[in-house]
Amino acid sequence: MSVIILGTASHTGKSTVVAALCRALANRGISVAPFKSQNMSLNSYVTPDGCEIGIAQAMQAFAAKITPTATMNPILLKPKGGMVSQVILLGHPYKDVVISEYYRETDHLLRTALDAAGRLCREYGDIVVEGAGGAAEINLYSRDIANIRLSEALDFPIILVADIERGGVFASVYGTMELLPPGIRNKVRGIIINKFRGDPGIFSPGPEMIEELTGVPVLGVLPYFDIPLPSEDSLSLGDKKTGTYPVKVAVIRLPHISNFTDFELLERYCSLSYVQPGGDLSGFDCIIIPGTKNTIEDLAELKLGGAADDIIRARVLGVPIIGICGGYQMLGREIHDSGVESKAGTYPGLGLLDGVTRFTGYEKQTTRVVYTACPYPPILAGIGTVEGYEIHMGTTERGRDRPAFGPEGAVSDDGIVIGTYMHGLLTNRTAVNALLSYLYKKKGETFTPIQEDETHDCYDELAGIFERHIDMDAVLRIFNENHDRDH
Repeated sequence: MSVIILGTASHTGKSTVVAALCRALANRGISVAPFKSQNMSLNSYVTPDGCEIGIAQAMQAFAAKITPTATMNPILLKPKGGMVSQVILLGHPYKDVVISEYYRETDHLLRTALDAAGRLCREYGDIVVEGAGGAAEINLYSRDIANIRLSEALDFPIILVADIERGGVFASVYGTMELLPPGIRNKVRGIIINKFRGDPGIFSPGPEMIEELTGVPVLGVLPYFDIPLPSEDSLSLGDKKTGTYPVKVAVIRLPHISNFTDFELLERYCSLSYVQPGGDLSGFDCIIIPGTKNTIEDLAELKLGGAADDIIRARVLGVPIIGICGGYQMLGREIHDSGVESKAGTYPGLGLLDGVTRFTGYEKQTTRVVYTACPYPPILAGIGTVEGYEIHMGTTERGRDRPAFGPEGAVSDDGIVIGTYMHGLLTNRTAVNALLSYLYKKKGETFTPIQEDETHDCYDELAGIFERHIDMDAVLRIFNENHDRDH
């Protein structure tokens, strides 16, 4: 009783389909867990036991009504640039590798992934497996541990997801099916067309045509929908739209931006823009420097493009500046690196806080946290107790600044420069309410605080859309295929 969800390309919506299916099954009383053998993303999540996984697998676990664990995403690649990625193995830093070195470990990594999948099956009974990128990358078949080799080893039935929004859906489905190895092609039991906009009648002959071309039934056509689910990776940044609210917030789109899901609640209540280093920062009511995988390199980009000077000028004008994780490190006086993240040396920060950050070892801090904001006006005083997670290398000595959250972070004397290692701060309703109430008031506008029922569990809504547009009886037959065969 398990299934694999593969895609015709990246960003087809595999993660969302897995989440929808997990919730639909959980609502039927079926115990199920999500699984993705290998993920590449800078949007990550810290599990309750301090392990780091892709945020999509955490989201899928919530959809399945279970607690996220490292076995759900045993291999997480965090790109650092220059064809180098940090490998997170079973929730902990393994090493930094160039891609050629990584591929030499394919067999070892596949065994690790299969062991994790086996443990999930033993614990939950069934798993919904998500592939990565496009399934028909023929140049990668011998080392594709996220799609082809994994599917061969698990021997589960497959559902293929295609994205119609970008066009070419017939070619992408047919081409993928034709290029799949015969043993994998024969396991494809259904096709889902995703992200459909417009009049369904126009596409009505499409499913039958795809079935004639491939010999595989189309399970349904999912409409494009706007449910506030966490974004999986940087491809999602291109889909974001700036609102038309009176308050404008800039998030610096650092080259190695990480965990921008931190701002997905905030962007629903203000005009939030992701601004490239060197882009125009004038006219914004608040500037946020987000997390990054490469603090020192991205700090250099801020300075090279002129954004550092613009941020300092904005601070002089009374614009609140918030730094999260790597952004917090940049706000300080100096960063000392012993050669852990970049070349050994001392790097001047923006100097908006007094802190000094030191990179002295490869160890990473990964922990869930609950803090109470220190009661300093004009922003922190209204936040109260919040929860989130820390996921960073390096340690920061606060210097002369006051702490922002209990023992953690820092805040300027006037309270408008705030630095914290806490990811997820602005996914807390009280934190968003405190920040936007201050910003709206400064503009002479009134902000209606977010109510608790506005941050509802969105997974039942997601499952509802899925079940209205997908043949769930057919999906259940596919899902039960292995179970019936084994019994």
